[in-house]
Amino acid sequence: MDAFVNFTSQSQGRDRIFRATQYACALSVYLLRNHSEKKELVAKLKSLETNMSAGRKLFRLGNTVNSIEAAKRTMQLSDRVLCLCLTAANVGRALYFICDNAIWARNVGLIRNIDKERWSLNSSRCYFLSLVMSLARDVYVVIQLMAQRARDEHFRQKRELYLRESPEVAEAVVPQLDAFLFLLLESLKTHPAVALDTLKNICDLFIPLDRLGIYQSNAGVVGFCGLISSVIGIVTLAQPKLRLKP
Repeated sequence: MDAFVNFTSQSQGRDRIFRATQYACALSVYLLRNHSEKKELVAKLKSLETNMSAGRKLFRLGNTVNSIEAAKRTMQLSDRVLCLCLTAANVGRALYFICDNAIWARNVGLIRNIDKERWSLNSSRCYFLSLVMSLARDVYVVIQLMAQRARDEHFRQKRELYLRESPEVAEAVVPQLDAFLFLLLESLKTHPAVALDTLKNICDLFIPLDRLGIYQSNAGVVGFCGLISSVIGIVTLAQPKLRLKP
């Protein structure tokens, strides 16, 4: 109970619970869309989804400053690739929050003379940029882990044993590809924070891809991916050791 109270007392914790609820509602609405007897439930779910989205925008009012401060910190990283990827991701996230805050102000009537659709499109573009750079960081980290793992003598022996004991796999696919996949899976298995962050960013990527028309999916895919990434966000916030750093 104490862990739950501590989690919900954080603004990030509340935002992630709201986000998970929002996308769970979106997925449920999509799955129930053809059930005429569920129209009242669908209407309630749509209303709850809208309320969760509005609540999240309110929670995120201070996130622009947090992202700018994070960008300042990542600019000091000695690794140039991490410095570039993380700084660009944080700047993109800051711009996304600025657009998001402007849309919130427009919705509550504080600002009237802005084009909501244009700001929403710019918000998705900034979000997309942030996710792409975050994924670039993930790929870079995975490559480093794989290189370290490949140099490990114990791992090389384990890989050779795996290939010898799985001849049907070696015959079914290109041996070099099989060895690569084994190395990739072993690297991710020993570093769950990297695996979770990569999966989260891949899931999140479907949201701006759909909004920008780059890759059209449907509300069910967006809802499912958003729910998965939200659950991962909750897990990594509750268990800091599973959060990828820096």
